[in-house]
Amino acid sequence: MISPDIAAQLRDSGVRWRPVSGDSFVINREGFDGEVFVVSNMTIESHEFETGTILGFNGTTEWALDSVAIEDALWLPHENQLRELLGGTFRGLTQTDSGFSVAFRVHGEPQTVEATDAADAYAMALLALVRSAVL
Repeated sequence: MISPDIAAQLRDSGVRWRPVSGDSFVINREGFDGEVFVVSNMTIESHEFETGTILGFNGTTEWALDSVAIEDALWLPHENQLRELLGGTFRGLTQTDSGFSVAFRVHGEPQTVEATDAADAYAMALLALVRSAVL
């Protein structure tokens, strides 16, 4: 699973989340440290309102939490979601002695990033791609 630190960097770089069933996230509030939640049509649903997106908690009385604004949630994208966001720039994932390497292209030039976790390697590649678009 992607680390919350890298997930925060993705969010801060402009990667936006539209919650769908199966998405993982953490809540940026006191008392929720280390708790990972999953959007599910059975227990946590995404509701769109004119004021923004709200994640509704259905039947979770043990948390005494009805809903949380999307701004208080941090998306932890899965590997397949990160790979999809890389789109046609993605060239490959390779296992290395120390973890994983993702090959991709930025402005037609080959690039690679490495991380101990495959999801983090995908995320770092996406960060590089997003940051290159801003420059």
